Parts: sequence; C-alpha cells; structure tokens
Amino acid sequence: MDNKLSIKAFNHVALQVSDIDRSADFYANVLDLQEIQIPAFDYPVRWFSLGANRELHLIGRKENGASTGIRGNHFCLEVTDILQAEMYIKDLGIDYMPIKLRPDGVKQLFLTDPDGHYIELCEM
Repeated sequence: MDNKLSIKAFNHVALQVSDIDRSADFYANVLDLQEIQIPAFDYPVRWFSLGANRELHLIGRKENGASTGIRGNHFCLEVTDILQAEMYIKDLGIDYMPIKLRPDGVKQLFLTDPDGHYIELCEM
C-alpha cells in the first residue's frame, strides 16, 4: 500500500494543562525530561524532548477550561511534502485548515478525525 500522505515520522504529542509551570516541573523533575527551546508563541507553552526527534508540547489552557482548538490536545505526523498531503486530503473531501507557518517557519495543517480529535501534519 502506498503512503499517500508521505508520512515519515511521529513528531510530537501536545497536552493542554491547567498550570503550565506545575506541569513543566513534573515533566522535568519527576520524569527527568529535557526542556527544549521553543519558537515565540503568543500563548503559554513549554516543550520537552522525548528523544529521537520526538517531543512533548505542554500548552497552557484558558482558566475556564474551554477548548483551545488546535492548540489543545493533538498529535502531529511529519510528512515529506505538505503540499502533496494537502492535495490528497482535499481530493478526499476532508475538511482541514489551510497550511500555515508556525513562528519557527515549520509548515503545518490541521484536520480532525471522525470524533473531532485534531491531527497536525507538518513539514520540517
């Protein structure tokens, strides 16, 4: 079977957390994960290495607990060609958010599974 999205790697897991500093302390000091540098986001976020170019992204959520959409819980798959992936998804008639650039220049698009869970596709 062909890999029509050209997925090449699992990239990261993102978790919404109620207290970003408390959660970062847990992952750094309890699980001994190495915190890594992040792009200049305009919302609270901390990233940790999971080894082998895999990451954990902690994302501070609004105090009222409301969903923050794509900034919330999602997983990311790295693709070799984001334009090819976008054409494939579009041809299938699947709703998605158009390609955009993260603050660090990585191309990304988001779609949802049938239950509404966000999936990010990115091209590094």
